[in-house]
Amino acid sequence: MTIAAQMGSGAGTMKTSLIGAAVPRIDGPLKTTGVAQYAADFHFPGLTHAMPVQSTIASGRITKLDVSRAEKMPGVLLVLHHGNIGKLYRVVPNDFSATSSEARPPFEDEKIYYWGQFVAVVIAETLEQATAAAKAVVVEYETAKPVMTVSLADYKGERKSVSKRGKADEAFASAPVRVDQLYVTPVETHNPIEMHATVATWDGDRVILYETSQGVVNARMAMAQILGVPRENVQVITKFLGSGFGGKLFPWPHSALAAVASKRLGRPVKLSLTRKMMFSNVGHRPRCAQVIKIGATAEGKLVSLRQDYLNHTSFIDDVDEGCGEATPYLYSVPNLEVTSALVQRNTGTPSPMRGPGAVPGLFAMESAMDELAIALKIDPVELRLRNEPVKDEGTGQQFSSRHLKECLETGAKKFGWEKRTPAIGSMKRDGKILGWGMAAASWGAYRFPATATVEFCANGRICVRSATQDIGTGTYTVFAQIIHDRTGIPFERIDVILGDTGLPEGAMSGGSWATASSIPSIVGAVDNAKKTLLTLAATTPGSPHMKADPAKLELTSGRVHAADKHPDSGVSFEEIVDLAKLSGVMGEGKTLATFEDAKTKDMSLHSYGCQFVEVEWEPEMARLRVSRVVSVIDGGKIINLKAATNQIMGAVVMGVGMGLLEQTIYDQRTGQPINGSMADYLVATCADSPKIDVTFLDHPDLVMNEYGARGVGEIGLAGVAPAITAAVYHATGIRVRELPVRIEDLLKSKVLEA
Repeated sequence: MTIAAQMGSGAGTMKTSLIGAAVPRIDGPLKTTGVAQYAADFHFPGLTHAMPVQSTIASGRITKLDVSRAEKMPGVLLVLHHGNIGKLYRVVPNDFSATSSEARPPFEDEKIYYWGQFVAVVIAETLEQATAAAKAVVVEYETAKPVMTVSLADYKGERKSVSKRGKADEAFASAPVRVDQLYVTPVETHNPIEMHATVATWDGDRVILYETSQGVVNARMAMAQILGVPRENVQVITKFLGSGFGGKLFPWPHSALAAVASKRLGRPVKLSLTRKMMFSNVGHRPRCAQVIKIGATAEGKLVSLRQDYLNHTSFIDDVDEGCGEATPYLYSVPNLEVTSALVQRNTGTPSPMRGPGAVPGLFAMESAMDELAIALKIDPVELRLRNEPVKDEGTGQQFSSRHLKECLETGAKKFGWEKRTPAIGSMKRDGKILGWGMAAASWGAYRFPATATVEFCANGRICVRSATQDIGTGTYTVFAQIIHDRTGIPFERIDVILGDTGLPEGAMSGGSWATASSIPSIVGAVDNAKKTLLTLAATTPGSPHMKADPAKLELTSGRVHAADKHPDSGVSFEEIVDLAKLSGVMGEGKTLATFEDAKTKDMSLHSYGCQFVEVEWEPEMARLRVSRVVSVIDGGKIINLKAATNQIMGAVVMGVGMGLLEQTIYDQRTGQPINGSMADYLVATCADSPKIDVTFLDHPDLVMNEYGARGVGEIGLAGVAPAITAAVYHATGIRVRELPVRIEDLLKSKVLEA
């Protein structure tokens, strides 16, 4: 699909840069008018509808599956299950170019590992018919008691060493000041507005999957392996995504079910999950229990840091949340150890959720730092500044760019931190008790491999193509901004074509790495295309620049001209293309992954930030509200200020949900999510949203790419929850170490008793 930019350059024929400007999204009109097609919007002649049948137990095996009644119901075309699904395959282990969310393909055996697991799927002429028939499928089980214990303390096995230096235990034992606490984050469920869906259609041996995917290239590779077909026979298309938060990074079992059903019937099949299924079948952030031990001198210098974390996983996949991701490099400490272990539960497989690893890890780490600051009677900002490292002490590498110190200082100034009085409950406004808290933030900065092409077309337009996808973060617009910046071509003449594996292989939209990954490929493609165009201008008969030195020609606002003359003296690029009797002039560019690039593979690549939070506590009615947040981000060069600001603001609101509201609760008897609906699962609404002030330091990280851009989506969530609990302690005197903060916790406040 082509997205044409709708904004002019605003500079006549002269080039102006929009890099760093607050540019409206070029796909905005399509979304606001309903023209944009999401996966479930695709409709084809003969389209059929699929409805999965879910298990009603969390552990056991199927002993009987009777589909006879369902098969006879009106409109039913097919019922697939373990007995007739045919051969589906697992993806190759550790093949990171073809990752699936569950290693076990659907209906591989008759074992049940979690409540809601798909045991059959009904395909019918209409959605209503498929839904009715799915309810008529009879399933009997041999039931085993599910392992659903909420606490992870039952784990007695070995732990994996994640990072180690010095002698953490010995240094902790002799430290003058110590913190030793357990911090817990609960299960959270991704709840994007757009639910997961697949529309599958076959043409001979080729299948096209219209997907809710954050990575169409990976989805293509994974589905080819699962279906057992050549990868060139699989095409994955994702034109628009109603967000994913990590849950749509890798394909889930429903994608294969839709593909198999479509091939069996010879008709298109749509399978769209219900909101209820979103709570059991497509991932979640796992519960994490983390013991943090910090030892420090009386002057506030860290001497020891130990983090031992557990997270739950499923019985079919080992998913390590990675809570120690930021711990080894965030602060200077000579003695450190991080360990991890997995605890199996009868839930679906956990999956990445915005800021996986670092976000729950920083809740524990930054909460412990706040407790240490109080024990030392040192300002929390000052404590962090005293422990600023000069290099990544976890790897020994130099930082490509690190401005955490400036984040802390800027945030403190903007928030008015100097007015803070440290005594509990000592700050008031309009009869409400105020609590102020802060936390540091960090997130990894990496690049996926990527390819892009740029074409100067004979119709006077520029087309940029790449098989990445816009998941709602503004990728279409970023591509257009870079093309405009390199060529001066007005926005309304730029076509951005994404979201289709028929295009050059692009980057996954995960880890906040899509923009940083795409930039080198776009820059390389447009520069190569320009080089060819200028060479044509100097060598094509009839060109006014015939026999000129291509190195002395320039392209400005779509016109090829002598470098020492005004652009109006030149000729439009499409005239050059026409004179050369070509349909277009194309260039290709590639991005090397960070671990493959000599410039980046030996550098410590991260973004940094800080969150300053104000809460209002009204003890008379036990009302707590986050009223104000100042977020300062060192995310490299910001390409689109509007989109980046929106990302941080959305992440902060998500952080309010993480801190005060979100928790998926399972029935301990059946394994069913008790609050598996948007009526029962609490998320932050407009009424819960605080006043948010976002500041970007805008220090380009030129090790990353030509513009120095890193990602900002994840880091906006990092640090919000511990800043909230620090503010809650300041207001109430209650230290909440297990999220979310509950009013029941705060009723114990001595401030309330007073």
